[in-house]
Amino acid sequence: MQEIIKAFSSKRILIMGDVMIDAYIWGSHTRMSPEAPVPVVDVIQRDSRLGGAANVALNIKGAGAEPIILSVVGEKGRSDEFRSLMRAENMSEEGIVWSSNRKCTVKTRVISNEKHMMRVDEEQKDDISAKEEQALLDRLHEIMTSKKVDALILQDYNKGVLTEKLIKKTILLCQEHGLIVTVDPKKKNFNAFSGCTLFKPNLKELKEGLGKADIDPSKKSLDEAVDELKKTMPHEMTMITLSEHGVYHRNEKESDIWPIHSRQIIDVSGAGDTVIAVATLALASGAELSEAAWLANLAGGMVCEKVGVQPIRQEALLNESLS
Repeated sequence: MQEIIKAFSSKRILIMGDVMIDAYIWGSHTRMSPEAPVPVVDVIQRDSRLGGAANVALNIKGAGAEPIILSVVGEKGRSDEFRSLMRAENMSEEGIVWSSNRKCTVKTRVISNEKHMMRVDEEQKDDISAKEEQALLDRLHEIMTSKKVDALILQDYNKGVLTEKLIKKTILLCQEHGLIVTVDPKKKNFNAFSGCTLFKPNLKELKEGLGKADIDPSKKSLDEAVDELKKTMPHEMTMITLSEHGVYHRNEKESDIWPIHSRQIIDVSGAGDTVIAVATLALASGAELSEAAWLANLAGGMVCEKVGVQPIRQEALLNESLS
């Protein structure tokens, strides 16, 4: 595993999907409000970080590789703050299409006494325009033809960037260039990713996507569900995150479940972003699916030990893989 993780440093990964700002209000509460049965939080600190597909990019960067984000970002709202966060992380803006018709998505989490109390969302969910779709495809084509790229992640949060048309054209373009395509889906476009290399829903998304509530986190149940999924949406490999039950993985040769590593889980926010980032890097570095799933499972658990969305770090992953 050490050689695979070290190989991350030579990779360049594209991340296409919905980006946002993850904002935090940190505070403490010792009393209830006289106006409603809710706690009063005394604010200690405010913080903003790159979120959504941009957090996947942070995980790619933290793991030692070079990320390039491809997204449509609204110029309304807190877009200047998003730009500043990108620049602070030395993230390339070459794949960003700025839209005067949309607003920048912001998820604000209120964390008090080390507990996640609530979240407030500012967002726009309608699909991007045909003009914006084409502009994003043009950026993708320019980057793929001018630079060596090792894989592309499609990161869907159902905020309008990944339209069905854009998904299909992107996968086709990647197939023409022999590029690995990994997918972290959501409900709206769940069955639109035919031809991808790796499809990685969580168990809830799998149930919603197939319209079957009786899928359980057992190998037999998941094998049957993936059989059904692959009939309607052919893809090469499947990975399903199962929360406290670990990670299921399947290719043409085998299927299995890696149990979760024993950890003190504090906050699961952003764990899925870490899993898709590390799985993609591992596959791009020549790992077998079982190895990629093991590393992704390890990394996903590591970031859950901290409050708030936290990207993985290559050095920490190297150290942890030895223990």
